[in-house]
This record gives sequence, structure tokens and C-alpha cells, in this order.
Amino acid sequence: MSKHMKRLTIPKSWKIAKKEVKWAVKPSPGKHPKDASMPLGMVIRDMLGYADTMREARRIIGSRKIMVDGRVEIDYKAPIGFMDVISIPETGEHYRMLFDSKGRLTLTQIDAERAKWKLVRINNKTYVRGGKVQLNLHDGRNILVEREKDVYKTGDVLKISIPEQKILRHIEMKAGNKAIIIGGSHGGSLGTIKKYEVMRGPEPNRVSFEEGFSTIKDYVFVVGTDTPEIKIPEVKVNE
Repeated sequence: MSKHMKRLTIPKSWKIAKKEVKWAVKPSPGKHPKDASMPLGMVIRDMLGYADTMREARRIIGSRKIMVDGRVEIDYKAPIGFMDVISIPETGEHYRMLFDSKGRLTLTQIDAERAKWKLVRINNKTYVRGGKVQLNLHDGRNILVEREKDVYKTGDVLKISIPEQKILRHIEMKAGNKAIIIGGSHGGSLGTIKKYEVMRGPEPNRVSFEEGFSTIKDYVFVVGTDTPEIKIPEVKVNE
């Protein structure tokens, strides 16, 4: 299997030039899907500008100078996706990967305190032995909670410490809360949830917003109640 792919075929979410060179690094299979993540080497070279070539980017990453979600990352093909936190201890810089107003992956600089946590969405749940429930999160990680303390629903968002994965806050997907759209024609929009509608049959459940649009549940990522928990990049509100 090829380790690279042509730049003309890169996902639309990648905010890089397509015609400057022929090839791009293919992200490793992992915690984020290919169309919603970018390999760490390209983040260092193309988004942050810390390297002119991929060889330089690989040297920086291999020198254990880059941390992702509070842990050192040495794989230059590691997929970096929505809500991941990149830290560079030598410079004291921290970034959170989000979507911009055009639905493209973008880095938003944050301070050291905000770099200690991230938001994760509960994609599904699994009941396991020992009276526990496993929360399966959007970035590939899992958290175990006691069954009697399971107040979490699919689509809800958790604010967790990184890398410890301690739950700091629970944000429900309900009317009045703020959410970012992470896919579809409204990708990158910030809106206020108006209604969550469970559809009958095979149709996906839908969420409507006070701004006058709606989308499927899988594209909704709750980010706060009265105000967003995260520092929001330039986002569009549906007109």
C-alpha cells in the first residue's frame, strides 16, 4: 500500500495548496477518518511552517519535540483531527485543531491552561463486565464509567483532561446549547440547537438550529451551553 497520495486527491478539509508539488503524505489509519484529519508531518510543515521539507518535519517529530493531547508523538503520519491539541514545549506554543468557516481543518492557538483539556463527543456506548459502561469517543479513545453513574447519551460531549482522561464537564446535546457543524453543506457553522428530532426508519436523526438550518446528528458537535467552551476560529452563521 502506498505511503503517499497525489495532492490533487487530498480531502477538501486539508487547507494546503494542491498544485505546488505532486505528492502528499497519507495519514496512518487511526483515531480520525482520513477526510477529517491531516498527518502530523504536514501539520508541522504546511500549517505551522516549522519545516521546509518533510525530511525536516520528520526530524523534528522524531526528536520528540511535538506533543499531541499531552503525549509525545513520533509518528509523522499520525492523523491529527478535530479537537486534537498540539503542543511544542520548546516554544511554549499550543494549538487546537478545529474547522474554519469553509469546513477546512485549521489550527487555533490557545494558552497553556486550555491545552490541558479537550472536548470529545460520545459516538456510542458499550456495556462491559464488572458493572461498567464504556463510552466510545469521536477521537478513538474510550472511557469507563460506573453503570449507576451513567448519565451520558450518544451525541453528548465531555470536557476531559489530557492525557489523564478525567471527566471535567458533561455537555448535553439539547435545546439551547451551542454546537459546531463538522460536516455537510453547513460545515464550520456555529449555531444554537433548537430541536433534536428522532426519525423513524433508516433515516438519520436530525438536529435543527435557531439560525434556520438543520443537519444530521452525526454532523453536530456540542461545544458549550450559553457560550462555547473553546476558542472559536472564524465561523459562519447560516444566513
